Amino acid sequence: MGEKDIVKTIRKLAITKQLNFLIGSGASLPAISLMSDYSEENRNDALLKRVKEKSNIILNGEEAIQKDTDILETIQNYERFILSIIQLLNYSNSRQTPKNINIFTTNYDLFIEKAIDIQQQKNYFIFNDGSRGYFNRILDSSNYNSTASYKGLNDNYINEIPCILLIKPHGSVNWEKIEFKNSNFIKVNNFVLDNPVVVPPTGYEQQETFLNDHFHEMLRVFQLELDKPQSVLFVIGFSFQDSHIAKMIRRACLNPELMIYIFAYNTEDKERIMGNLKNISENLNCKILIPKDFGKEIFSLDTNSVPYFTIKNLTTLLNIEENEADFND
Repeated sequence: MGEKDIVKTIRKLAITKQLNFLIGSGASLPAISLMSDYSEENRNDALLKRVKEKSNIILNGEEAIQKDTDILETIQNYERFILSIIQLLNYSNSRQTPKNINIFTTNYDLFIEKAIDIQQQKNYFIFNDGSRGYFNRILDSSNYNSTASYKGLNDNYINEIPCILLIKPHGSVNWEKIEFKNSNFIKVNNFVLDNPVVVPPTGYEQQETFLNDHFHEMLRVFQLELDKPQSVLFVIGFSFQDSHIAKMIRRACLNPELMIYIFAYNTEDKERIMGNLKNISENLNCKILIPKDFGKEIFSLDTNSVPYFTIKNLTTLLNIEENEADFND
């Protein structure tokens, strides 16, 4: 399949199928360094410290953000990405697929939440992070099953409101474990905690029973979405070091109605992904793409003129507003 055919196929799938994204740490560049950039000894602690520092700046307001060029660039990348998927939701037909887009991210940071907050000031859509409550927002996976509709003033029509669902199976720097009436809950705060509810890749077994159950419940939501018919999963910034998620992807490939597109950062990253997926062979419903699979108008070049592919490039690929003619054949 040629480059133009790949682009056209991906864009068409994005508006005709139930759309899911799996986003890893590579999507938060340049603000958050990759896990591989830290030494083996204190990798998890060093990454969490940096994520907390950057997330604190995000919450400190526009002036603080403007002073950190890496944070500003990362927020802008996510903001454009969120705008592109809002456009996808507006193009989709709710009679064929629900007007929902699922974003699964293993990142602890708050860049996606910040980008969604910015876009909600400009566009009409629902954000569902699985929480309920007002002053005390409590996570409950059953909230992911809800939908919202707009009813006409005279009750003469009902339109489903576009919705972005955010599922964070590795936790978040603003999550806090609390106890209420002899039961444990996870509370979503508007600030970064010193000891947030997070779990490192493949670290579920080290958690206490309650947290272990919660993280596996988030992964169960992920698995259920991958089992649905007429679905597509786009993976960006993720190399599948998490063995639980890698296993789920291998299992999901058995679903003939699911299409998986994994966008590798570069050629070396594709080899890493293949190794972490236990050398999964690409088949009809799972493709691992590298920058050179696309034209120069999509991928980027580093200072050594080596092609790479990030969430910024994925946004360009998904931007159907300027490529509407692709779908009018």
